[in-house]
Amino acid sequence: MKKKSIRAGIVGAGFSARFHWEAVSRVHGVDVDVRGVYALDRAQAEDYAQQRGITAYDSLDALLDDVDVVHCCVLVAGHEEVAVAALKRGRHVILEKPFTGYCGDGSEKFHGDRFPKEDALRAGLESVRRMLAAERASAGRICYAENWVYAPAVQREREVLEKTGAQILWIHGEEAHSGSHNATYAYWKYSGGGVMIGKGCHPLTAALYLKAVEGRARTGKAIKPVSVSARTAALTRMENFQDEGHIRRDYHDIDDFSMMHVTFEDGTLATVFASDIVLGGIHNWLEVCANNHRTLCNINPNTAMQVYNPVDANFRDIYTVEKTGTKQGWTNMPPDEDWFTGYPQEIEAFYRALTEGTPVESDSLLGADTVSTIYSAYVSAERGGAETPVTSFRE
Repeated sequence: MKKKSIRAGIVGAGFSARFHWEAVSRVHGVDVDVRGVYALDRAQAEDYAQQRGITAYDSLDALLDDVDVVHCCVLVAGHEEVAVAALKRGRHVILEKPFTGYCGDGSEKFHGDRFPKEDALRAGLESVRRMLAAERASAGRICYAENWVYAPAVQREREVLEKTGAQILWIHGEEAHSGSHNATYAYWKYSGGGVMIGKGCHPLTAALYLKAVEGRARTGKAIKPVSVSARTAALTRMENFQDEGHIRRDYHDIDDFSMMHVTFEDGTLATVFASDIVLGGIHNWLEVCANNHRTLCNINPNTAMQVYNPVDANFRDIYTVEKTGTKQGWTNMPPDEDWFTGYPQEIEAFYRALTEGTPVESDSLLGADTVSTIYSAYVSAERGGAETPVTSFRE
């Protein structure tokens, strides 16, 4: 049977654009023709294109002329602009997380510590509504690129929920490490917030997804979040923080620790931690406590492969695991880190769905509810953890 074919383009040429390219190269069920890349940084785009033998476009419109699907791999400040432009042209959008965000008022004096978080919530929800409206009016659709949804452990838990009719009572999870490599991450005006949105979006989206799966399996209707309580901290910006050189500490105006406690409409709970203060590599996990089973999803690290190396220099040319501080000693070294994290699976699923006209597990409504929950959580944190309502975009 001949594969269906589709044309794709990448907007942005940084970190996420690189792993999107790798994931597209592993798509088997669809013939994906990546035509080229566009980025505001022309030199970066040309270098990215040259390395991969594709075209560096001079404008977003020029790229949109030649493609059916756009990979949106720009900073969150540009998500809405790129997505809406593509949707207006009838193009599909594979949208990096977070879905959208509030990146300040554009003034030089803007500071993430000193503005009312209600402004972020209001602006974030307005952005979500514009993007959803553009999708409804378009022949294209948004695929929300939350890889945690497609991580093998999370998809296996989906099967358990669907086949046993389980009721989830509590989900708790975490994404953490010792600090982002991206220089712009330190500023709210580029990232739309701190660790609560930058890392918290991952386990939160997985939790919202699994509650939606549960609801559809048991009653035919997704279970929605209704409120959130949260706390944030900027621990590495404290005057008494003792810097040993292992944890990034140059954040300008963002949080580096957060906790969200979400209540769903059925009274059940999810607790999500996110931080930039954890040593020893990536710490990504999700635990599901249900009425008939308990599941621990070890996304990264996991014990599929464990390696002991007595001398750090022996592994100088070997990638072990993301964000680890040393290659000496025991390392949980996944045979295929991207696979365990869900990157190739999500892109494969998106292209199959877009060519076959079938639904995706991670759609625009899931991304929208994630943004709504997180900015409601920032309001809660500003109020000392007071319970704050969450607007859900699901019917």
